[in-house]
Amino acid sequence: MIGHQAEKLEELVASNSKELQKKSKKTRFIAITSGKGGVGKSTISSNLAYVLSQNGLNVGIFDADIGLANLDVMFNVKIKKNILHVLKGEATVSDILIPITRNLILIPGESGNEILKYADAALFKRFMEEAQVLDKLDVMIIDTGAGIGDHIQIFLNAADDVIVVTVPDPAAITDAYATIKTVATLRNDIGLIMNQVKNEREAEAVFEKIRKVALANIGDKLDLQLMGKINSDLKVSSSVKRRALFSISYPNSQPHTDITAIASKIASRLERNMLVSSNESGLTGLFKRLMGHF
Repeated sequence: MIGHQAEKLEELVASNSKELQKKSKKTRFIAITSGKGGVGKSTISSNLAYVLSQNGLNVGIFDADIGLANLDVMFNVKIKKNILHVLKGEATVSDILIPITRNLILIPGESGNEILKYADAALFKRFMEEAQVLDKLDVMIIDTGAGIGDHIQIFLNAADDVIVVTVPDPAAITDAYATIKTVATLRNDIGLIMNQVKNEREAEAVFEKIRKVALANIGDKLDLQLMGKINSDLKVSSSVKRRALFSISYPNSQPHTDITAIASKIASRLERNMLVSSNESGLTGLFKRLMGHF
């Protein structure tokens, strides 16, 4: 059933490709995921999106953490409708977009499975046309749910980069490894962010343990990279409680320095990603990819 729906949507995407070819920028899709909840994935996603936007990039952040969708809390905004309302014809794309800063837009999302349920030709065609308002995005952060369910793998399949977030806790590390093992069936290159660590030394030590086990069990084709670390700091939890980004509240803190370093790594990848196939831009590009993996 899902395969048939995806096929219908793929045809619709293809029919809109001529218009999309007029663009000259490709959005880079970055999925931020985790093996378990409570490791700071959404905190990192929101602050990373903000820092990237402050570097002059046009950034979208897509909330795909269904059930625990909390980016509205992170950004201290209210969400009334999401992407499903658009697909149902109950709202336009512009209706659901929430501007956070001049270069940062929050896109309230839904799970991949739910999105695929709406294969109505007329509605989807209209959605694709409306979604072109986001085709100028340089990067789209996809904040997925925790774990390795099918509705999460849909987004991991569609992303250019997959970054797993974990903390130096035995249970979290075990779950992160399980996530890496699953993602490795889809791709060889996987990023890892060590959150809530004491220092660089601890981050690298835990990363090397994970990497060693992963290479031994998954194979040497795996390219697991440490994207960076975020120091454990009360300023982070304090910001979350106040519904604020630590990068705004504490711009001189170590966590902000850490997230800025991670953003710089991503920005350097983006520089090599410009002026390519333009039919993978913004929301239209994301949906094209979602359909292409069935």
